[in-house]
Amino acid sequence: MLLPQTKEREYRFKLALRMGLPIFALLLALIFHTVIKNSQTLQFSFYVESLVVLVFSIYFILYLIYHGFEVKITDAVSKTFTREYLYKYLTKEIAHHKEYTLILISIDNLEDINRLYGIKNGDRVLEGVAKWVAEYLQSQKIEQFPFGHIKGGDFIIGLPGGSSKYKTLMELMCLKANEFYLDDIEVQFSSSIIDSTYSKDLDYLVERLFELQAENKSSRNESNHETINPNELESYVINAIDKNLLNIMVQAVFKDDDRSFQECFVKLIAPTGKLLYPKNYMKVINKLGLGVKYDLMVLETLIYRTHTEEGTTYAINISPTSLRNEKFLRRLKEYLQESKIKLLFILSESEYYSHTSRYNSILETLHRSGVRVAIDRLGSIHTSFLYLRELSIDFIRFDSYYSTARHLEENRAIVEGFSIMAHKKGVKSWIKNISDSETLSLAKHLDIDYLQGKELADLELIYEAKL
Repeated sequence: MLLPQTKEREYRFKLALRMGLPIFALLLALIFHTVIKNSQTLQFSFYVESLVVLVFSIYFILYLIYHGFEVKITDAVSKTFTREYLYKYLTKEIAHHKEYTLILISIDNLEDINRLYGIKNGDRVLEGVAKWVAEYLQSQKIEQFPFGHIKGGDFIIGLPGGSSKYKTLMELMCLKANEFYLDDIEVQFSSSIIDSTYSKDLDYLVERLFELQAENKSSRNESNHETINPNELESYVINAIDKNLLNIMVQAVFKDDDRSFQECFVKLIAPTGKLLYPKNYMKVINKLGLGVKYDLMVLETLIYRTHTEEGTTYAINISPTSLRNEKFLRRLKEYLQESKIKLLFILSESEYYSHTSRYNSILETLHRSGVRVAIDRLGSIHTSFLYLRELSIDFIRFDSYYSTARHLEENRAIVEGFSIMAHKKGVKSWIKNISDSETLSLAKHLDIDYLQGKELADLELIYEAKL
């Protein structure tokens, strides 16, 4: 048992004992008074019964008081519901109402506030924001609503009814909060909203709230695919992985107007025959811990079952966490010994992996086996720049933000700077999603080594599982 747990138990026991002592004293006083007054007429059974009542009352009262402290309703910092209590409350509310809305309110710069002004001021901001949001909703005649702190700077509010009823109110609240200050501390808000028509499962609703928030923050609209019920999606993904139901298409990547290699685009196939896109299913795979199994399945299918050309290089997205997994590396070694094609792994992760010596050791082993490595989304996520600087890689690929002539021209200095840095390290540059001749011409002019997109080549199907 950890020391905090031990101390918590000690504190609860001492507090329960102090609260229970007056009650025990009253019971003892009552028993002694009865004994003194009626000692001549009392039967032996009275003493036995009194002892039993005393022992059980002591145990029961201490038990109730001790375990009563396990139920924490209010968060000590924000003075809103704790996450555990909020989840129990909302689960009942969602089950009770035909439609129920959840609103996510986030303090986006809480980490900066903690760093610049100190943790105590960060706590004051949490409490102040919760109070401000509550007062705003109360001014809109919304009273007695569940309001809880779930993590960091994130709060969730529950309201009966559909999201359309509250969407305008939420937008107005965020507009009002655009210049929100608490004692000269600038606080930045973001929000998202969803209702139980998406799912009756609270976990899925909360996950979707964060996804919607990320999409709202993004300058690109990535919500092009149809939303699938999360329960169905989970069953579709498990079924597809268990039965190897894949669709693999490839697109050629060019260097100096010649085909150099091909990138693979993988989709899963639902039992209905519908194609599931990575944007939809990857979050389920990560949630269920199926990342390694999925990556191995894709590799196995590509190496053994597809109509591939011997000696051709195929680029494929692989999860960096899979690449650092011993089980994955053992199976990969077996596949490579039997493979007639060459592989190029495309890696991308938003969280920096600090053990770069181990990472480089893995990459060097891959290089000895003939596998090349590319780091994706350069110019968008900071980890790609750090990995360009610190890892032994072969390619860097620019984020798709730079795949239009306008953005390339506006960020010419950035693209040229990254390309020069890559070339000095012996790393080749690569840009994807080129969709017009103007972008193609500019990319060539910027001396980007590898070019890809529908302006150069269409997608080709190389494998599709039979249902």
